[in-house]
Amino acid sequence: MAVADDWADSSVAVPAITAPSTLACFRSLGGRDGTDVRTIALAERDGIPATRSRYCDETVPVPSPHENLIAYKDALLSVAMRPDVRTIIPVRDVDVYVLAKYKDEFDGYVSTPWPDLETLAAVQDRVQLFDAAETAGVSVPDTALLDSTDDWDWDREWIVKARYSILVDEYVDRCTPAEYLDPPKTEYLPSGVEPDVDRLRQEMNHVPLLQEYVPTTEEYGFFALYDHGEPVATFQHRQLRGYSYAGGASSFRESVRIPALEEAGRDLLDHLEWHGLAMVEFLRDDETGEFKLMEINPRFWSSLPFSVQAGADFPYYYWQLANGKREEIDHEYEAGLAGHLLRGELLYLRSILVDDVELAEKPSFWSAVGEIAHSIVEHPRFDCASVTDMRPFVRDMLDAYDAYK
Repeated sequence: MAVADDWADSSVAVPAITAPSTLACFRSLGGRDGTDVRTIALAERDGIPATRSRYCDETVPVPSPHENLIAYKDALLSVAMRPDVRTIIPVRDVDVYVLAKYKDEFDGYVSTPWPDLETLAAVQDRVQLFDAAETAGVSVPDTALLDSTDDWDWDREWIVKARYSILVDEYVDRCTPAEYLDPPKTEYLPSGVEPDVDRLRQEMNHVPLLQEYVPTTEEYGFFALYDHGEPVATFQHRQLRGYSYAGGASSFRESVRIPALEEAGRDLLDHLEWHGLAMVEFLRDDETGEFKLMEINPRFWSSLPFSVQAGADFPYYYWQLANGKREEIDHEYEAGLAGHLLRGELLYLRSILVDDVELAEKPSFWSAVGEIAHSIVEHPRFDCASVTDMRPFVRDMLDAYDAYK
């Protein structure tokens, strides 16, 4: 779709989710001192923290994709048909799946800086993804379908994880076009015990993957915006703490610039001829130093506020690309910065108290409290907390208390 040069009275639509990525988009695009963009929250329910932001101009109710994926698509399309809306920003895997599957419908109304369904399937199906990585020369952990052979060495350390990042009819036979299921959680297998394959297959609603457990605390993210196979902007961070002491989403991380990480991320995305957003997750093997691919998230990432704070303003880059302004993207970021998601730090402490992951070493609770306190003093940089836009942070902390009390 052709886009006009004049950005006046133009809007961007973003699904409103609890992760900080929606809020980061609103603050980036809605607070640009004279060149701000009207922001529209596509909300499935009331009270989502990002909708409380001073930079959220409008909230449009939409159906939940969990309840009816077709109805969700139709609601997004009706917003896209508005003359003021230039594009939609995906912040969940289900968002980019809907946008990719029905890309031809959206292309008549808004700019579509996201992949087509065939390319998307190559990353949402991890069998295809790991095959592509090996072809591109990117290291991967030993991985195979759980029921592919009985000849496994169960004395090794293994995990069982979903084959697909979302369960939809395109990937799983049991689903209809209107159905969508979140992927099942990763299961850590005790060493020396053969798993119950039938149970895991039934609980996960498909044949999952068996993958070697990579024993490392070195988790890295390579973040990129691509334009039809060419990188427009990239960013890297090292995860220092996750929601769980076993890993997971990032609660504390630092910006880095590592040539080998850049090479691995770009080699893979170049091979895929990627278009749009991507977060490529790696673990760094303690023994070999190799960056081993974990997955690709083909949308904005939950730690997006930190990327923006480090100088990599991806929501604005996305907006510029969507509006035909790629040549104006001025990309740079500062390495060596660190930042927190405070709710994530609380979840990290909670995981120490209530979780028991056999393959991961559990830290001392009080030493973890001390480390978090020290890092907050040393790096007072936060994803949600902002003295100029406090309401989303307050709502987020109240929601976290209600969910985990």
